[in-house]
Amino acid sequence: HVQLVESGGGSVQSGGSLRLSCKYSGHTYSIYCMGWFRQAPGKEREGVASIDSDAAKTYLDSVKDRFTISKDTAKNTLYLEMNNLKLEDTAMYYCAADFYNLQLARSYTYWGQGTQVTVS
Repeated sequence: HVQLVESGGGSVQSGGSLRLSCKYSGHTYSIYCMGWFRQAPGKEREGVASIDSDAAKTYLDSVKDRFTISKDTAKNTLYLEMNNLKLEDTAMYYCAADFYNLQLARSYTYWGQGTQVTVS
């Protein structure tokens, strides 16, 4: 099993920045891919960014050039740096992990509880 705990959400004005963190623990040696997802009220959960064990990254088109996903394996922490935030980025953000390369698919096995990002 893998445990995921997100932090770093909050309220920010349009154009501002936030950095989300996801501390992972458990059977971390088996993780191949990790991702960030978000879900706004009344909308489906969507993949925002993913990174695999080869450090290959995938991004949702609407966040390219604004968001950066990274991972510090020494700290067992996944990050999402979000710049130039827009109103439409408001959502609950979730960290996810899986043993397969799922990229932005929603079928990840392990999920965190989420951290709220509100842009006004």
